[in-house]
Amino acid sequence: MINKYYFISKLDTNSIDRQDKQTIIVFRNYSRIDKIESLILKIKKYCKKKSIKLYLSNNIKLAIKLDLDGAYIPAFNKSFRHLSYSFKSNFQIIGSAHNVNEIRIKEKQKVDKIFISSLFKKNKNFLGINRFKILTKLTKKKVVVLGGISHKNKKKLSLLNQSEFAGISFFE
Repeated sequence: MINKYYFISKLDTNSIDRQDKQTIIVFRNYSRIDKIESLILKIKKYCKKKSIKLYLSNNIKLAIKLDLDGAYIPAFNKSFRHLSYSFKSNFQIIGSAHNVNEIRIKEKQKVDKIFISSLFKKNKNFLGINRFKILTKLTKKKVVVLGGISHKNKKKLSLLNQSEFAGISFFE
């Protein structure tokens, strides 16, 4: 199954309605926990109704507490605290990296998949195709493409032997 990861920061039912069952929603909102817990529960309920998985960014403990499908560890999070947590067997932890050092940290954090960015989006983490290929060869973990994926350049993913991707603008 080819997964697509859609990063959201608010509940937009129209946007979620356009997604298929291979899309996994990653809620990325770094507001205070007490302010967003009820919003996460609303998103969870809506995603469950649509048979779409929901992951929470940067708060594994809350993702476990709210019985979500998984959690996402951003590149800036270098904590190993979650390794002492117990969670259900199908709970997935994914994380992002921009360079070799961050890839090694994600491997030590025991993530199931590493999102490597940015492939197409020309920001401070821009890799381009060649550097992206080099980084993917440095890990045995499953790699997901992140950054600047559009309907125009999606076909280029097959050149990289990558089928899974993550983003925001592609889905909107």
